[in-house]
Amino acid sequence: MAGKIYALGLGPGKKEGLTVEAYSILQDADLIIGHDTYIDIVREYLPDKAFFKSPMKTETERIKRCYEEALSGKNVCLISSGDPGIYAMASPLLEMSEKYPDISIEVIPGVSALLSGAAILGAPVSGDCALISLSDLLTPWEKIEKRLKTAALGDFVIILYNPGSKKRKEHLKKAVDIMIENGKDEETPCGIVRNIGRAGEEARILTLSELKKIEVDMFTTVFVGNSDTRIINKRLVTKRGYAING
Repeated sequence: MAGKIYALGLGPGKKEGLTVEAYSILQDADLIIGHDTYIDIVREYLPDKAFFKSPMKTETERIKRCYEEALSGKNVCLISSGDPGIYAMASPLLEMSEKYPDISIEVIPGVSALLSGAAILGAPVSGDCALISLSDLLTPWEKIEKRLKTAALGDFVIILYNPGSKKRKEHLKKAVDIMIENGKDEETPCGIVRNIGRAGEEARILTLSELKKIEVDMFTTVFVGNSDTRIINKRLVTKRGYAING
């Protein structure tokens, strides 16, 4: 009898950031599959589990392994950081499901960097927002540029995933220039959070013009405010429009 595959979100990383449902499923799984970094995180609180890990750019192999193990009767967890449906493994797993119609798949949500990072900064995402990845590994830069322009023109709060890497040091600077050219004020309040929920967590509030001058990596999430975003009591807050009287 075939097993089941769970596309499961770990949240920001630490055990306390998991949902109760996600932790229960991880405990019951026969095999946990994921990227090296995420397996190392899970292994800390589930040391007796069976794991299969692989580096970046081996996502297809990981997914095939999930189906192979499920066909053999195992219940498998394919893990991602944050939420599995946001720049993670739920989509490619389900894309391949047409070849395996007898395998049951369930997506288990997790707390995304959008949510956990916003909570660290204050309340920057209290209304309409746009989530954009600056990685052009799978998406052409021309398409990313078009999305940045449109989001800036629409006065959205913009959350940037994958804002930089060793090979993409200029992507954030280019993104900031695009947003300023399309309506974002240089003094727009922004925030960055790195290593959310893990060792070395750090956060900073700054302006859009200052954002252009800093270096970031794949473990950083960037929050760009809209015309209603303010720095209040050292927290980043996007006002919702209520008449708040002191």
